[in-house]
Amino acid sequence: MKCINKAFLIIGMALIAVLLTGCGGSGYSMKFDRDMESSAYTMVNSAQVNSELTGYSQSICVDNGDYAASFDLIQADSGALFNTTNLTVLYGKNMYDTMNPASTTKIMTALVALKYGNLNDRITVTENAMVTESGAQTAGLRPGDTMTLEQALNIMLVCSANDAALAVAEHVGGSVDTFVKAMNAEAYALGATNTHFCNPHGLTEEGHLTTAYDMYLIFNEALKIDEFKNIIGQVAYTTSFYDATGNVKEIEVGSTNLFFKDSYNLPPDVVVLGGKTGTTAAAGSCLVMYEKDSDNKYYITVILHAPDRESSYTDTSAMLAIHD
Repeated sequence: MKCINKAFLIIGMALIAVLLTGCGGSGYSMKFDRDMESSAYTMVNSAQVNSELTGYSQSICVDNGDYAASFDLIQADSGALFNTTNLTVLYGKNMYDTMNPASTTKIMTALVALKYGNLNDRITVTENAMVTESGAQTAGLRPGDTMTLEQALNIMLVCSANDAALAVAEHVGGSVDTFVKAMNAEAYALGATNTHFCNPHGLTEEGHLTTAYDMYLIFNEALKIDEFKNIIGQVAYTTSFYDATGNVKEIEVGSTNLFFKDSYNLPPDVVVLGGKTGTTAAAGSCLVMYEKDSDNKYYITVILHAPDRESSYTDTSAMLAIHD
């Protein structure tokens, strides 16, 4: 067992106190030191940190080793099933192994933006939001486009638009770099201490890492925000905004969540309420989902580094088949 860096633990506890009391001005620039090193992080057992944060561990699924890990249920390199009603871990495979999260990163991007941004703010897209990586998902935003933060978050989460993620980050943080520092501070405050973000979209970058357990912590926190739950539960999103010359631009995007399209089967008593997908060559196929069964028990499933998209969905179904 690795030792916990006590300095980071103190910082995490202090950040939780700030977040819970709502002190400070609007935006992360008032809450976090802009000179904070985004590379300053430590890799420790997240559940151990959570257990040391008095009271916090009583509201999350804390790993006590009492779950199905003695058999290889899934094809992915890492995965986990959490009963968020009973606060139990039902299945885990390599839950603390660090892996690239791809676009499931945008869960944290949304969490930070929703906590510290104003949904009615108008965003002006800049050159910094332009994505040049071949094959990267975008919404076709151009410099000078204007929309609300709410519109940008919908586009970012529903169709996983990387340009929208950059526009959100730059607006809320003042710069993308400052926003990413805030993402890392928020992760540590939640006990997601095996996580380090390098960008707000999840495109491949060295050192951009998380774990299945940390992703559960981040997603679980985001689900406390109604706007987030509403957005990730949409099959499609249609809106209009303005280009640099003031002309109206219409956009309609469909969800990347194939459970919404009945492409894959679930256990008969389980429905998917929403989630986030992610796929890159480095990350493989990733899937973070929120589900409910017929007994009104709620679940979070996390799949990281599945060999292909199909297996990320079949792995999710396989884990849910053992839900209690």
